[in-house]
Amino acid sequence: MTVTIYGIKTCDTCRKAMKAIPNAEFRDIRAEPLKPEERAEFLAAFGDALINRASTTWRGLDETARSQSPDGLLAEHPALMKRPVIRADDKIYLGWKADVQTALGLG
Repeated sequence: MTVTIYGIKTCDTCRKAMKAIPNAEFRDIRAEPLKPEERAEFLAAFGDALINRASTTWRGLDETARSQSPDGLLAEHPALMKRPVIRADDKIYLGWKADVQTALGLG
């Protein structure tokens, strides 16, 4: 199984996922932001759930910035993405809760 974890290297949840899947490729979305087609794919799969509205980045945005489309928000502020997004072969998962771990055969 080929696994890619999209996240931020300083994110504790991403670190937990990387530790549990040591052979996974990690992609820091701050250093290498999502391409437009990746954002479109993730938004198609998760919709607005992809935007982390509990983040410090979100709280720092004014109302005008918050009213942008989810795609526009993620293009401008990659850290707004809820993390991690995990691509395992042809499936993608959001977060690192028990259901995702079980789906990946880790729970």
